[in-house]
Amino acid sequence: MKKLTAILIVLIASFSLAAGGAKEAAADDGSTLIGVSKLLSHAALDAVEQGMQDYLATTGLSVRYDFQNANGDISTAASISQLFDDEDCDIVVGIGTATAQSLANTFTDRPVLFAAVTDPADAGLVADNFTADPESNICGVSDMTPVEDQIRLLSDITGAKVIGNVYSSGEQNGVVLMEMAKAACEKLGLEFVPVAVANSSEVMMATQSIIDRVDAVYIATDNNVISAISAVDDVCSSAGKPLLAADPSGIDGLDCMIAWGFNYYAIGVALGEQIEAIINGTVPGTLGTEILSDLDDFELWFNLDTAAELGIEIPQDYLDMAQVIIQDGVKTER
Repeated sequence: MKKLTAILIVLIASFSLAAGGAKEAAADDGSTLIGVSKLLSHAALDAVEQGMQDYLATTGLSVRYDFQNANGDISTAASISQLFDDEDCDIVVGIGTATAQSLANTFTDRPVLFAAVTDPADAGLVADNFTADPESNICGVSDMTPVEDQIRLLSDITGAKVIGNVYSSGEQNGVVLMEMAKAACEKLGLEFVPVAVANSSEVMMATQSIIDRVDAVYIATDNNVISAISAVDDVCSSAGKPLLAADPSGIDGLDCMIAWGFNYYAIGVALGEQIEAIINGTVPGTLGTEILSDLDDFELWFNLDTAAELGIEIPQDYLDMAQVIIQDGVKTER
């Protein structure tokens, strides 16, 4: 029996390493154990994780974490959910749609929170994005972005009539966002050219396959694609095509001409606020889905160096709206 126990301990430790976990030491001190399952690591999802931790650190609450990274793999996400169940986590958090879905399928009697999920209702996490459900154990923060406004901005500034889009066919929010972009282009009288990828390693080749057929490229908050945004940026830069990214958090040092989207750290802070409320006795379902709407939670970036190379002049009224301007290689935050 002792030999079997030792083998199980080794296997559990090996799994944590394989999943990219960072588990804190166990403690029997009355603290709240929070299991955090992140779909994969990239700037936006990492910012959510950090914002959550930083906020909870200000509350005086005693919390511990088990951080796990599914590395974009659905089966790993399921294994992480089982690990959290075995550890008897008090609260579990899914950052990204697939990890949140896996946790929701595993946990029905403990709080499940989601973050960076585009359409929680479509993902089956909540019945309605705009109505709280006191009977539910699930709540969270959506990153639904203004897709139509983003594409209109891209077309207005560049004059683009054909918009390219790379999306993940196996990622729920990727498909939802692609359909939203398609509908936006139809409404705006633009041609839409999408191309699907199965994982981030396919992003560069997929972008290359459409770049000669489009006037500009729009990349939504699709985790697999955003994690490879530098590859999209390289292809667009080489082809002389403007790029708009709906996630500003990962474009530092790139040629991306426009970025407009959430400050994902703010999403993490909002997530931390929900966790605090739950620890203090609030029923998760009564919190429902939070969609950030404060303009301070959004960032608009313009790279004037890239615009000049492409022969594009960005109107002053748009520049006046920007939080970040890059010119002569210098990033200025306003």
